[in-house]
Amino acid sequence: MKHKIFSSIAPSAFAGERLSRRQFVTGAAGAGALIGLSGSPLSWGLSNAPKPKGIPSLRGKHFDLDIGYQAVNFTGKSRIATAVNGSVPGPILRWREGDDITLRVRNHLAHDSSIHWHGMILPAEMDGVPGMSFAGIKPGEYFDYAFKVQQSGTYWYHSHSGFQEQTGVYGAIVIEPKEPDPVAYDRDYVVQLSDWSDEAPEDIYAKLKKRGDYYNFNERTAGDLWRDIKEKGLSQTWSDRRMWNQMRMSERDIADVTAYTYTYLMNGATPDQGWTGLFKRGEKIRLRFINSAAMTIFDVRIPGLKMTVVAADGQNVEPFTIDEFRIGVAETYDVIVEPSDDSAYCVFAQSIDRSGFTRGTLSANPALSAAIPNMDPAPVLSHRDMGMAMAGMSHGDQNMGGMAGMDHSQHTMGSMKEMDHSGHDMSNMKGMDHSQHDMAAMSMAMPAPLGKAGFGSNNEITHVKTEFGPQVDARADSPQSGLDDPGIGLRSHQQLYGRKVLRYSQLRNLHPTEDRREPSREIQLHLTGNMHRYMWSVNGVPFADAEPLALSFGERVRITLVNDSMMTHPIHLHGVWSELETGDPEYIPRKHTIMVQPGSKISYLVTADAMGRWAYHCHLLYHMPGMMREVRISHDGGAA
Repeated sequence: MKHKIFSSIAPSAFAGERLSRRQFVTGAAGAGALIGLSGSPLSWGLSNAPKPKGIPSLRGKHFDLDIGYQAVNFTGKSRIATAVNGSVPGPILRWREGDDITLRVRNHLAHDSSIHWHGMILPAEMDGVPGMSFAGIKPGEYFDYAFKVQQSGTYWYHSHSGFQEQTGVYGAIVIEPKEPDPVAYDRDYVVQLSDWSDEAPEDIYAKLKKRGDYYNFNERTAGDLWRDIKEKGLSQTWSDRRMWNQMRMSERDIADVTAYTYTYLMNGATPDQGWTGLFKRGEKIRLRFINSAAMTIFDVRIPGLKMTVVAADGQNVEPFTIDEFRIGVAETYDVIVEPSDDSAYCVFAQSIDRSGFTRGTLSANPALSAAIPNMDPAPVLSHRDMGMAMAGMSHGDQNMGGMAGMDHSQHTMGSMKEMDHSGHDMSNMKGMDHSQHDMAAMSMAMPAPLGKAGFGSNNEITHVKTEFGPQVDARADSPQSGLDDPGIGLRSHQQLYGRKVLRYSQLRNLHPTEDRREPSREIQLHLTGNMHRYMWSVNGVPFADAEPLALSFGERVRITLVNDSMMTHPIHLHGVWSELETGDPEYIPRKHTIMVQPGSKISYLVTADAMGRWAYHCHLLYHMPGMMREVRISHDGGAA
């Protein structure tokens, strides 16, 4: 049966938290009557309270968390955020592995709310996803989460209702290991990255639906045209631009939402304010990076300091040293740095499209400040990022193989032929209704040979019928592996700047792989969309029309994700680990969120060891309504 669950993210519910004064006061008064307004969490949103200094930290086994309205000012203009215990970000929750945790979450908003414990292995009914895990938390009511902590490391929590994640409902989780920590350090800091807009989230979403590149101000100019003509000649330049025209693509469509509306935050501090972490010379400092942004992928570096990666998505890995790393939305990385002097160092995080940045300072003296580095050049998409392996063409960041970009926003799908990357006319499929196809079942039935464990297998890319039509504007016919690729805009940094960049292929779990069985089957899923119309889907089918993906309890499967779009998608599977196939089956790293680069593919193994209904989605907030599936794990293969 088709399902339209997840009422909290259905289109009609994607109204964010833009409230009239009357709605705000009414919501406050309604909940205030239940708990008493004086001194209550609701009073946080009724005054222009200054931003708290530092993020509160809560430790123990029993927690009270209140989701309410809070006046904030990140840009010089007062706005109303949705906050946890009056703080944006919410308080850092410090747990201990093996403890039984209870959390009473009260909702003081005028809308339903929820909290999802991102990356936590717990019972499905505690996962915090309205419509799958539970009914959500109604205004003025509370929900008691209770579960045993079965892991250690760095994680985070956030709302899974509406746009509340964008407006402030998120915070960090730090879990101390039961056994001695294999990572030695003297000082420990959470570095939580996020994005804030003074615009109401539903307004951002509406603008993107009308024009997908609304916030992109890095499109090509007349100057770019003349430079290309000078470098490559008129004929080649015309040929390049004609090709981009035919595909209705832009080589500079890197991020949907940019610094045009976003202010990037580090631990709730703006770039002007800056976050500060103190140290003493010779100390080992553990930095727990968490990307809690709604839409922003960050590239992080600390000029003058090497970073030793010790954990990814909360799981310990064999340490390795880098200068820079990309952190997708919802990912976490723990690194160790060792300042050898009493200097100050800039913790610098630039957005993937280079439209803005946030920053902090590591310093031996609060009076010292560090120079802020320049942002790198804005990246440019290539044939590689379209899933086109074309002989003789460069796959570098800047060399387009002679292809120049163009703004595709003026093209309408109805006026152009539907073409795949082989040039075949697909216009005869226009107007077909594919919404009734069971794509989960089709993807599971696709022929895909199993290969050697630890290396992934799917060299055969199969496009199914529902990928053709106006809802999909590109298909990757020759996707390259994203495993050893640092990503668009980072591929040349070793040569250009001498900066060693993290690659997924470097991740090696600190402990041996627990489940060494060969997968019994492979599921190939395509991340699809129409960027101009801002339609996102899996296999061309949006979430509202998709059947659940059924797994049998205990089975071992391989999931291969193929990114048919030209945007990077961080994909999060709730409830179970995604074991990234890096080439070493003995020490497979476990992640909860995996970035799939444009025009690329990546595979991971999943052991279906958690019964229940689980969300599976792109963690870019405005992609999630379409690019999402429900995964059902049961003894009878996920049957309802």
